[in-house]
Amino acid sequence: MEAHWQGLIDAFDDQLRLAARSEHTRLAYRRDLTRLAELLADTVPAAVDGPQIQRALGQLRREELSPRTLARMLSTWRSLYDWMVRRDWIAATPCAGLRAPRAGKRLPNVLSVDGAMHLLDSAPEDEHDIRDQAIFELMYSSGLRLSETVALNLSDIDLGEGLVKVHGKGNRERILPVGKQALAALHRWLPLRQPAEGEEALFLSRRGSRISSRQLARRLDSWALRSGSEQHVHPHMLRHSFASHMLQSSGDLRAVQELLGHANLATTQIYTSLDFQHLAKVYDGAHPRARKKNSDE
Repeated sequence: MEAHWQGLIDAFDDQLRLAARSEHTRLAYRRDLTRLAELLADTVPAAVDGPQIQRALGQLRREELSPRTLARMLSTWRSLYDWMVRRDWIAATPCAGLRAPRAGKRLPNVLSVDGAMHLLDSAPEDEHDIRDQAIFELMYSSGLRLSETVALNLSDIDLGEGLVKVHGKGNRERILPVGKQALAALHRWLPLRQPAEGEEALFLSRRGSRISSRQLARRLDSWALRSGSEQHVHPHMLRHSFASHMLQSSGDLRAVQELLGHANLATTQIYTSLDFQHLAKVYDGAHPRARKKNSDE
């Protein structure tokens, strides 16, 4: 490493030590700054400009570093140059306005269609299980968020018409269809519903008050374990599974957007990636020119 870079990194490390930063943090900073020094070895640190930093990021990207790693390294470089600005060694940071590549969106976990059916078809053992089955069936049937589910009141359900009125994000109201299985589960639950005085909630705790989000999540986790599910099932997975399965069956992205209550179609489009993954698996398993040969063939 060139002496001008080595001296600067050592001085910055001393500053981190005086600021009581951990040894782990200091080593991480030193590694990121050493990499910058290697990329810009021919340039004095104080003379580095924005395009050079951008090119350094480009080089690291070609080395297939993850977006998260690139973002961390840029943050380290920015910290160094901000420190140099505060010490009046340079007039402005060359990192101003630069952004690392965005990390790709993580695809949500979903149940397979068979997995969802197996989960929901588990036989209830008592009245609380009957309530839980009604909750889970409704969430999967209509794509409800956890917060929307616990906020439902008895008056929001129209069993005759098979509809549920939901108040979503931004207090946007939407009317959703309720499937046959969910309606049957609700019919089993409602005669058992014993609300505390003045309680309007559709789904109740053991005390007759509105069930909480935490209670519901715990009940679903317990239900999934008891049903023998191979996945950890959380409430939002039912909504993700609803969206994915609807898109696989209908291919109608706009309709799924309306059902989910997404204000922006781009939010719904993540499920097209899940749909493509499903189609790719079907293709790999079915197409004679895609199937991999067994090693013993």
